Amino acid sequence: MRITNDIRYVGVNDHDLDLFEGLYPVPEGVSYNSYVIMDEKIAVMDAVDASFGGTWLTNVRKVLNGNQPDFLIVHHMEPDHSASIALFMDAFPEAVIVSSQKSFPMMKAFFGADYANRRIIVKEGDMLSLGRHSLTFISAPMVHWPEVIMTYDQTDKALFTADAFGKFGALDIEDDWACEARRYYFGIVGKYGAQVQSVLKKVAALNIGTICPLHGPVLQGQQLTEALRLYDIWSSYLPEDEGVVIAHASVYGNTRAAAEKLAEALREKGVMVTLHDLTRCDIAEAVEDAFRYDRLVLAAATYNADVFPPMRNFITWLTERGYRSRRIGLIENGSWAPMAAKVMRGLLEGSRDLTILEPVVKIQSALNEDSTAQLLTLADALV
Repeated sequence: MRITNDIRYVGVNDHDLDLFEGLYPVPEGVSYNSYVIMDEKIAVMDAVDASFGGTWLTNVRKVLNGNQPDFLIVHHMEPDHSASIALFMDAFPEAVIVSSQKSFPMMKAFFGADYANRRIIVKEGDMLSLGRHSLTFISAPMVHWPEVIMTYDQTDKALFTADAFGKFGALDIEDDWACEARRYYFGIVGKYGAQVQSVLKKVAALNIGTICPLHGPVLQGQQLTEALRLYDIWSSYLPEDEGVVIAHASVYGNTRAAAEKLAEALREKGVMVTLHDLTRCDIAEAVEDAFRYDRLVLAAATYNADVFPPMRNFITWLTERGYRSRRIGLIENGSWAPMAAKVMRGLLEGSRDLTILEPVVKIQSALNEDSTAQLLTLADALV
């Protein structure tokens, strides 16, 4: 695929992977992106997962058309991008690796070699000339690993962004960018909003015509503008849309019934509602929606004088990613000693700018007249 006259795509699609990073279901697969800049000197931008190293080298050689690459620029050392580095360096013995100082100890740890005699260490603001193309390096630590760099090609106005602006889904699948990019962002990058904001400030001064991420499609035009807008919202921890997410964790179905009744009451009031059954759903989907919308309801059973584990796990996913600036309703169920609401409050204590709405709905085994009235009052409070 030709991105510009000189920049070519040489990545691969993976439809065999079931869990990305061992956590995130990827039913539509994932891409491992790599690029080649053709110039007087030739730069290959990143490698791919070990399972596709041979296919990737074939793609690279086809674009090179008999030429030899001068540089392999490594933006990120996660193995789904770095595991074919040794294959490349063996295939092209004159090539030099260009990366950050922190990348090379990781190479040594992962693969047993740090290429001390075949490397260039770059830092913020360093430049590399390929001839017509002048590359500037941008430090992007903790977006989402400490060694990460980005590269700006001043000639073609292309920004190579490592994992930033990536998404789940192979490139031969047509789908909406924002949906799987949002799930990807809050799962993979979401903890590091401050670092993303820092990088966004750095690149704001650049004239960017193309974003080349390591997963998902190349972004240009309106899609690029929208991606930058959403990354600013997501990394600021602000709600993207108005709506209520109801996440429930039920043992025998009574807590689920309360969540569904609340959803019905809210929809009757014209409120957008999305429900997630935490005992069955992809937790990353629930996390994505919790960050997307401005209100959240947590409905859980008491379990072992604590909260039902799927809810504890969900709240942990939220808080370790910096969840904040939301209004939250609580629903607890307990047959003899309800504790879920107290535990959920405690788990949320360290989060910023959260407002717990009243009433906290207390169910004793199943909804009755009193707890149903509390539920409807909570619906009013959420509106």
